[in-house]
Amino acid sequence: MASAPEGRARRRAGREKRRDNKSYYMISVVAERFEVHPQTLRLYEREGLVKPSRTQGNTRLYSEDDLERLSFILNLTRELGVNLAGVEIIMNLRRRIERMQEDMDRFISEVRHELSRRRQEGPIESSRALVKVPAAGRAFKTDKG
Repeated sequence: MASAPEGRARRRAGREKRRDNKSYYMISVVAERFEVHPQTLRLYEREGLVKPSRTQGNTRLYSEDDLERLSFILNLTRELGVNLAGVEIIMNLRRRIERMQEDMDRFISEVRHELSRRRQEGPIESSRALVKVPAAGRAFKTDKG
């Protein structure tokens, strides 16, 4: 167990390691890093834009993911002039797009798997096909128009 001075030195550094071996940062360190007031970070939390984890003593701890999210929020507000309501809408849309992309990737993977499986089974019998295709080598005429 760390002695009291060691514990204070670690807290002073503002960076902690938790069981998952990821780095976490205290609000003062994050505020300094992003050049914002700690109250701004508390406001972002109240608005639901960031959700830092908490220690048993209720101290906010920001993960690397939280820092990326904060960077995105600050880019929207500082560089693009987006207000917090706009930030919330943009972040919700971004989350929905990511979920849709995951769904689409999953769907494409399933289609590829099914096509691969069907190729291994061989050609579909004409009687089972939705559209009958003439035998290979036979030409057929279509109407244009």
